[in-house]
Amino acid sequence: MAELFRMPAVAADAATAVLSAWQVAEGEAFTKDDALVSIETDKAEVDVSAERDGVLLKALYEAGVEIEVGDPIAVLGAVGEQAGDLDALLAELGVGVAAPGEAKQAVRRDVPEEPVARPTAAPAPTGPDRGGRIFSSPLARRLAREAGLGIETLTGTGPGGRVVRRDVEAAVAARQPQAAQPPSAPVPPATAPVPEFAAPAVPAAPAGTGDHEDIPHTRMRRAIARRLTESKQQTPHFYLRATCAVDELLALRQRINAVSPVKVSVNDLLIKAVATAHTQVPGMNAVWQPEAVRRFRSVDVSVAIATDTGLVTPVLRGIENLSVSAIATRTRAFAEQARSGALRPADLEGGSITVSNLGMYGVEEFAAIINPPQAAILAIGAARDEAVVRDGSVTAAKVLGVVLSVDHRPVDGAVAARWLAAFTEAVQNPVRLVV
Repeated sequence: MAELFRMPAVAADAATAVLSAWQVAEGEAFTKDDALVSIETDKAEVDVSAERDGVLLKALYEAGVEIEVGDPIAVLGAVGEQAGDLDALLAELGVGVAAPGEAKQAVRRDVPEEPVARPTAAPAPTGPDRGGRIFSSPLARRLAREAGLGIETLTGTGPGGRVVRRDVEAAVAARQPQAAQPPSAPVPPATAPVPEFAAPAVPAAPAGTGDHEDIPHTRMRRAIARRLTESKQQTPHFYLRATCAVDELLALRQRINAVSPVKVSVNDLLIKAVATAHTQVPGMNAVWQPEAVRRFRSVDVSVAIATDTGLVTPVLRGIENLSVSAIATRTRAFAEQARSGALRPADLEGGSITVSNLGMYGVEEFAAIINPPQAAILAIGAARDEAVVRDGSVTAAKVLGVVLSVDHRPVDGAVAARWLAAFTEAVQNPVRLVV
């Protein structure tokens, strides 16, 4: 029995989304959990999977169109069902057919889609497929399109043979020796890998002449600008600073990594310290709501991860009950999903605090803007050698600066101060993090 497939609510506050790409062709069968369509939101590009086996009878929109959440975007049928009279079928389902010139127009995507000549070299062996389809992440498809590579020519090394970012980068790198021959059209270089906990990469300016270049805003960049502007205008920020001695923390990390199958980073230990402080000072584990302060029973922490299109903040949930190695495993998985465009909308929702670490860039201290509707964000700088006074003597120590930005509506200054003291104590006595 034919049924309408509607634009899903891929983000809690999104009224529209862009239909990025169809993963199934009209008339093609699919199975449960197969990716049907890629949807682009302000936060990420995600694949929407099928809830049951079926066939795509009719796609109502082409890729690149912005559509309101809840509007029909396709007609799905049962396995083996034929489309028949599509106009009559659509009329029966209550869907009007757009007259010529009334169809929605495609919108600008994250990367301007300029024609790029396909390489003339013989195609690489076809990657793993299922029934002739090539499975790939949204980011891999975009990078392949930019580089002029057919996704069907790539061999996937992701889960189930899925083509991911590293496969595209490997194909581009393998093609570099041919660069001496003039290409038929400019081919953008592959994007360099991005550190896991970093600020978003700045897109390279398009080639041209003159004294400047205007780079069109992406949907994600517009969303970041809007949300953070609203945060600074509507959220009364206050800031607390602390310096933590991390000699024992670094020593603990070294001992853990000597026996753990999962390599633990300093950031993983600091995230666990955040959970410890939230447990000790539950007043910080809250957010402001119009009618009440909402206090959470579990500790959910967002982690800032850079992608090619902007900063995403997936949420680690229930970390008060997780070991440090479990936090490391989940964080690495989120980093890989963020780079390949495989984060789900639910991964980006919730949490009361974000951890943002710029220490790998040598930044000693910075104050971050709260990610609404959360109540706080912890900005972490680089560990550095400093002279400190201990027991009346001056000695050298590794110290790390942090700045806690807090929403003053749900959290008072004294509560935030107690939280920062608990965090500092957990960092300086890190045995608390593993017991």
